[in-house]
Amino acid sequence: MNRYYLYLFILIEVCYFSEVKAENSGKVFNGNDPAVRYIGRTLVSPDGSVAFDWVGTYFETRFTGGNVSIRVSETGTSYYNVFVDKKLHRVVKVCGTDTLINVVSGIDKRIHSLKIQKRSEGEFGKTTIHQFVLSASGRLMEETEVRTRHIEFIGNSLTCGYGTDGKHRDDPFLVETENCNRTFAAMIARYYDADYTLIAHSGRGAARNYGDSVRVSKVTMKDRMLNTFDEDFTLRWNFTAYCPDLVVVNLGSNDFSTEPHPYKREFIKAYKQIIAQLREHYGDIPVLCIYPVAIQAPVFSYYKTIVAELNDPKVFLLKLDKDLYNRTTDLGAAWHPGYRGHRKMAMWMIPYISTIMGWELTDKVIE
Repeated sequence: MNRYYLYLFILIEVCYFSEVKAENSGKVFNGNDPAVRYIGRTLVSPDGSVAFDWVGTYFETRFTGGNVSIRVSETGTSYYNVFVDKKLHRVVKVCGTDTLINVVSGIDKRIHSLKIQKRSEGEFGKTTIHQFVLSASGRLMEETEVRTRHIEFIGNSLTCGYGTDGKHRDDPFLVETENCNRTFAAMIARYYDADYTLIAHSGRGAARNYGDSVRVSKVTMKDRMLNTFDEDFTLRWNFTAYCPDLVVVNLGSNDFSTEPHPYKREFIKAYKQIIAQLREHYGDIPVLCIYPVAIQAPVFSYYKTIVAELNDPKVFLLKLDKDLYNRTTDLGAAWHPGYRGHRKMAMWMIPYISTIMGWELTDKVIE
């Protein structure tokens, strides 16, 4: 477990604002090269660039030549985990326009696997991958491992990884300490060797967002979940790129965190709309609704009413215990669960997912 605390120490902040001519730097491949597999909601431009902003979006490939750079444009500031041969190689900060950023260096020129994961959420920046630039002898190759499972997680700050790399609950939130790779969602996906997508935005609820002055917010996750980009409501996702085997919905904490709370019927209506949209676009797949740790007990009846009214045999409800994690040692920054808290959530959910999906439990470590 201690190796996860190395994340911040190996953080490499790279932010070049001057244009770098990628054509003169080595062998160049377009962002949408067939050897690169993107998992998540992306938009491909005619020039071969690939844009995305949802937290947790990742892409995988294999490469040779010992060196990889990417030419990117970024609307804000995003942080990325770079994995080489399934081990964290470095954390990269991305910002600027038409910028060449080195993501892999200092390794041998043999074949290696590469995974680059957007660890921060969409409100902090949208990334466009223009090109991959390798050494003169380098090349890209498709990954040979093909996952057969896919889980989509719809949620809020917990699914995003808000504060997971923070060291104390009183630490303020910083973009660089948000890390979706250390969330319950990523742990569950790893345990089942599944691809995953995170459709999540901090502070958002089903009917009401955190701190809103009204009982029912104008735009919540029921609306954002339909977007290609988290921060752009002009482009709707077409839901044809993938269909998950399971959707896990973890919403409700923000609806009832501050007053005014939505009325029972208002919350039920919004939550049922989320399920209806999943049914419309994904069909008859299992949907697991999570009753969050942070909500007080009376609201549980709202969730039970939702499940009863839907009368859908593939909609399931799992209640997380209010004392599931320690409010001191298991928290990261800004009073959000850190790695230990998220691990306990994953350990609570995995047996139930195994039951409803028929996926066998194994001796694999949950991490």
